[in-house]
Amino acid sequence: VTLDFPTNKVTAIIGPSGCGKTTLLRLLAGLEEIDKGDIFIDDHLVNDVDSKDRNIAMVFQNYALYPHMDVFNNIAFGLKLRKYPKDKIKSSVQDAAKILRIENLLERKPKELSGGEKQRVAVARAFAAKPDIILCDEVTSALDVSVQAAVLNLLQQLKEDLGTTYVFVSHDLAVVRAISDRV
Repeated sequence: VTLDFPTNKVTAIIGPSGCGKTTLLRLLAGLEEIDKGDIFIDDHLVNDVDSKDRNIAMVFQNYALYPHMDVFNNIAFGLKLRKYPKDKIKSSVQDAAKILRIENLLERKPKELSGGEKQRVAVARAFAAKPDIILCDEVTSALDVSVQAAVLNLLQQLKEDLGTTYVFVSHDLAVVRAISDRV
């Protein structure tokens, strides 16, 4: 596969179940080892770069929140792995929470949140480290239609406000049409 993801654009990847869309995202994020070939990010070879050092974030379909942690610590988790200073973690979490309008949820546990709130926390966690690329894997498929629209509008607004680049995987062609700059 040879792909180029333009800056500040949403590139959608579609295909049937089992064709490798999620595997491709996991390879880009460094969560899987590649068998052959090379992955470049901004002209830098990243084959042997740890996932935490790739400046890529991933938002999963199932939120992937830690149930024993409150929202603040779920958002902060990746920053702690990257060894951010405590004051930088606090300000980054607060900034992401403000952007995603979840400041009032920071002390709650995931079980106390709705599906839409959980997805906002997952997106906030992705944005907290200010990554170059955000990989979205079926981020709206588990949400009802009104919450889907809210999450898509939020992602679009963040792209416009922050210049974020997305790689977006979805089976829902209406969602792809609504969010993507290219497929």
